[in-house]
Amino acid sequence: MATIANLTIDQGANFSATINLNNLDATDFVLTGYSVKSQMARSYASATKTDITAAINNASTGEIVLSLTHTQTSALTAGRYVYDVEITQTSSGTKTRVIEGQITVYPQVTST
Repeated sequence: MATIANLTIDQGANFSATINLNNLDATDFVLTGYSVKSQMARSYASATKTDITAAINNASTGEIVLSLTHTQTSALTAGRYVYDVEITQTSSGTKTRVIEGQITVYPQVTST
């Protein structure tokens, strides 16, 4: 089962969140040989999804960075979304959802 982590995004601002994956024994999950993907949507049933830039920042410590530019966050409608992060073992193609939760997008007043 994926870990639940709720996030917030300020509409019109750059967004970045760092995630550190650990094994059950609390050691770092080594991401060598893995790729990562993340998306958000208004609901689980939504046909329209927004890609979140997901990158392995440090494979040996299990560090993943999620990010969106200010242009991307400006295009989001304020409100609540769902999201998840999946890793794929490149040699086998095995996919694992490691993080999931809600994202709240707070509206901006100052236009970009």
